[in-house]
Amino acid sequence: MKKIIINGKNKLTGEINISGAKNSVVALIPAAILTSEKVTLLNVPKLSDTANLEKIITLLGGEIEFGNATLTIDSKNVKNETITEELSNKLRASYYFMGSLLARFHHVEIYFPGGCKIGARPIDLHMSAFEKMGATITRAGDKYTLDAPNLHGEIIDLPIASVGATINIMLAASLAEGTTIINNAAKEPEIINIADLINKMGGRITGAGTSTIQITGVKELHGTTIETIPDRIEAGTYMMIGALCGENLKINGIVPVHLKSLLDKFDEIGIKYHLDSTSIVLSKSDNLKAIDVRTDVYPDFPTDLGQPMAVILTQCNGTSNFEETIYESRTGHYPELNKMGANIEYSGMKAKIKGRTPLIGKEVTATDLRAGAALIIAGLIAEGTTKISNIEYILRGYEDIVEKLSNVGANIKIIED
Repeated sequence: MKKIIINGKNKLTGEINISGAKNSVVALIPAAILTSEKVTLLNVPKLSDTANLEKIITLLGGEIEFGNATLTIDSKNVKNETITEELSNKLRASYYFMGSLLARFHHVEIYFPGGCKIGARPIDLHMSAFEKMGATITRAGDKYTLDAPNLHGEIIDLPIASVGATINIMLAASLAEGTTIINNAAKEPEIINIADLINKMGGRITGAGTSTIQITGVKELHGTTIETIPDRIEAGTYMMIGALCGENLKINGIVPVHLKSLLDKFDEIGIKYHLDSTSIVLSKSDNLKAIDVRTDVYPDFPTDLGQPMAVILTQCNGTSNFEETIYESRTGHYPELNKMGANIEYSGMKAKIKGRTPLIGKEVTATDLRAGAALIIAGLIAEGTTKISNIEYILRGYEDIVEKLSNVGANIKIIED
């Protein structure tokens, strides 16, 4: 079993380059099979999630070329095969093949998606939208079969601004007959990235990044090239690391507007930084102030940065109140941080984090991707050695995280234990 070992208390200095956004590329890859022509994705991170999506493309008959962060997908021989339970269970984003295959072939066979166990993550919003657009859905155990011989545009009113449902509806609607309108659409930057790809392929999407998105279906889409946006969650994670143990640590390749909610919290806490249009420089900040943090949909504070933020709050003077509003089981990091010396009281989706508490290296377990990121941050500031298990979660979402941190002075490595 692979584990990450960290000897803490090192000052980190130098530069870290941000990779392409995991949450974008996991939808860009399924979107590429909307056309039979080649689609090239630039700035693609090398992650286990991207590798598993490539396996699904290959299963369907597509051809993949990947090197130097450039992924080319040739879908001319793609066929509508059943996506196996093994591959579907590897990651949450496997469900995006529902929208792309439904659009191109009007038929999908796929198993319930996998991913981190951070709470109930139903796909009922996706399914109800597909049904409204003309799909018939049958379920046998965890296998779904969708048929839509007459896939058509419709007005979809989402009860919550779901990123996954918004993207899946855009994929399906891109080749549907007529116009689809998504009300209460998610507004995340990744939504815009997907819409830009479809439009570059010849699609007709307007309003991406707002709460109302309009998709007018076209007869066919063609090949193109697009760049994956920088990963704002990876950037935010390294920014927090810089705030706790940096020494002029420079994070390159950021989009400041994507990180506004985090920067606002940094200002409240008293974290100092120097920001320009594409980078940020941070050094360890002292006398941090306790604050309240509440996660919500973009542009509010992102749920994916909530767990790493908990580590920052353990180093603030006073009691911080934290509330998670998206995933009810995103609490696996709390007992692990308490094991390391944190003082966190939690119940349901709320927590009181009392600081400032020195952390001590321990053997801990990553219960999901962002919990793993939180434990890495904790290990970097802890006294002694931290050993993290279940690191497969971490490697799903952070490209070369051990190498990036080692290159700026962290004492961190992966071992076989």
